[in-house]
Amino acid sequence: MSKPSASAPRKRRSAAEARREILDAAQARLERGGPEAVRLQEVAADVGISHPTVLHHFGSRDGLLEALSRRAVEGLTEDLLGKLRTGDLSTMFERVEHTFGDAGFARLLAWNVLSGRTRPDDVKDQLIKRLAESELAHDGQVPDDAQYREILFRIRLSALALFGEVLIGPLLTRSAGQSDEVEVHREFVHWLASLLSDTAPHGH
Repeated sequence: MSKPSASAPRKRRSAAEARREILDAAQARLERGGPEAVRLQEVAADVGISHPTVLHHFGSRDGLLEALSRRAVEGLTEDLLGKLRTGDLSTMFERVEHTFGDAGFARLLAWNVLSGRTRPDDVKDQLIKRLAESELAHDGQVPDDAQYREILFRIRLSALALFGEVLIGPLLTRSAGQSDEVEVHREFVHWLASLLSDTAPHGH
């Protein structure tokens, strides 16, 4: 469990600066201790602002976590759409794995879903659809319905595998009798990228 930090010095900030610094502080706590470590009073102390100021910008703890998730998805989407041009799945998977793992968003997503905070109807960014359409636009092809579903399912499989790897990968490594969790994890991510590249439909 993370400990409250000493209050940062107070300074004048614009609304945009305050929001960014609050999100940065919340992100740091998420990385260190998971969703449970993101507490409004401690985030406020990290930034050097009052607890009511955090409430003014985000409304509640759930509002702060939602804004944090939205910022992560927007950054991930922008990066992945850019990396699609290279066709390098390993690089793309490493970026997704960083967001899920190092940045703590696999734990946050699982926590939100299991607690009922996130439901299917809440998802508005449609990242999988956007990635599939971007891949098709890059290839200049007009696929039939079966090909389009194949692309959607490959992206879905990638997301599920990377999400699960972050959450229970170490457990699976030990269950397989393997010891080097970091190396096995890295090898699995690259193996998955190679597998999906080899099984991609012609032209993808």
